[in-house]
Amino acid sequence: MKKKMNGLVCGVLGLAMMLGACGGAEKEATEGAINAAQTAINAASSEAAKYVPDQLKSAQDTLRNAKDALAKGDYSAGLSGAKDAAKKASDMVAAATAKKQELMKDWTNLRESMPKSMEQIKARMDAYSHGARMPEGTDKSVLATAKDQYALLKQAWADATAAAQSGNLGDAMQKAAGIKDMLAKLKEMLGIKS
Repeated sequence: MKKKMNGLVCGVLGLAMMLGACGGAEKEATEGAINAAQTAINAASSEAAKYVPDQLKSAQDTLRNAKDALAKGDYSAGLSGAKDAAKKASDMVAAATAKKQELMKDWTNLRESMPKSMEQIKARMDAYSHGARMPEGTDKSVLATAKDQYALLKQAWADATAAAQSGNLGDAMQKAAGIKDMLAKLKEMLGIKS
């Protein structure tokens, strides 16, 4: 996607600059560059909105300023703004790709470790339920609370997994952050040393 985007941006900007060199075609060159930048931003916006929304907003704002300059007849500023917006779109694609890969790596690690931790907690709760000696200062009420917390943990993990499976890794990792805290509290409550 990045190579295709860069090729599109470079090709259209090159065409816009050639048109700009043709004397009276400055307006058309600016319009062409703005259209190219708009196309580049549109092509990247769905991924950028998920992973680098701040860069998407910056590119959109820059393009809006270029359009405003064109409307005022300032073709030079419009062309410069369109080039800047196209560059921001290209940078945005690279940043979104990098962020997505980072989140995928983090999610993969979490997806491997979380079920093991949850199984460890479940095994400890089952052992306590069947008469195993509980840690000092804990009683059956702590076990009941832990079971309730474990049910919430399972639901939260299911929600995070569903978000990841739908392609929303950012949301999945946000939900997972809360799960990590719940997991740590449960381990402490049950006397599990990490």
